[in-house]
Amino acid sequence: MEIKKVGVLGCGLMGSGIAQVAAAAGNDVIVLEQEQKFLDKGFAGIENSLGRMTMSQSARSCITADQKTATQARLKGTTNMQDLADCDIVIEAIIENVPEKRKTYMQLDAIVKKDAIFATNTSSICVAELMGATQRPERFIGLHFFNPVPMMKLVEVVRTIATGDEVFETAVAFGTKLGKVPVRTVDKPGFIVNRLLVPYLLDAIRAYEEGVGSIADIDESMKLGCGYPMGPFTLLDFVGLDTTYYITHVMYDEFKERRFAAPPLLKRLVLAGWYGRKTGKGFYDYTDPKNPVPGKFV
Repeated sequence: MEIKKVGVLGCGLMGSGIAQVAAAAGNDVIVLEQEQKFLDKGFAGIENSLGRMTMSQSARSCITADQKTATQARLKGTTNMQDLADCDIVIEAIIENVPEKRKTYMQLDAIVKKDAIFATNTSSICVAELMGATQRPERFIGLHFFNPVPMMKLVEVVRTIATGDEVFETAVAFGTKLGKVPVRTVDKPGFIVNRLLVPYLLDAIRAYEEGVGSIADIDESMKLGCGYPMGPFTLLDFVGLDTTYYITHVMYDEFKERRFAAPPLLKRLVLAGWYGRKTGKGFYDYTDPKNPVPGKFV
């Protein structure tokens, strides 16, 4: 099966990024949002992203003005789900809420052609739980992209117990077509990356709670000692503490192991509404975004 027309549900940070790379790879892309204002905001982000890439000095990310124009020409937005009817694949990137996702898939299933593939970009929700809302279990997969989508090379291709062989390999080939490096994984909490990353991030919080080192010193230690591009607290703030907190619930519910449980400090920061960069405060204070100040919580 060849994928030529791509539907994307959601035009937020992840959805707009997925739409951009799909269009840049030569696909016709249609993005669905609830309201036009969300489309306008997402497409403005794509415009800015493509603009930065045309001015980039890096051979890996630089594009020409003609490539930018061609990418934009392949992108369309809509608030009408019926416009996705003839898509070859529909990639969902909406709120991490199971009832909302299942409701959306039930509606889509009655509209989109029967041989189309449905994919979810979820980072933590059981893919089979979403698949169960449709009548096409063998054509349902996970496609987990990473933020920022235009720059991050990895995509996790997630197979459920029902995914067909041809569908799975089509999804892997599609990931390659988008310029990503697809890795094959199965429908278990966290897939590959978060299964290994989340316990590391939670251990960093526990180390701080136990007085092993300050936030800044733990970050510097992991950057300089392990060669990581950013320390665990910087990464937590970048990903979003609310997002990480949600993932801990999913993983702990599955495994019932302490290493997947949210430390008390993470819970309190989330309850306070301090989610990281997007709220201006998390483990660091971003009053001056160029010079974030580490907090003192213990």
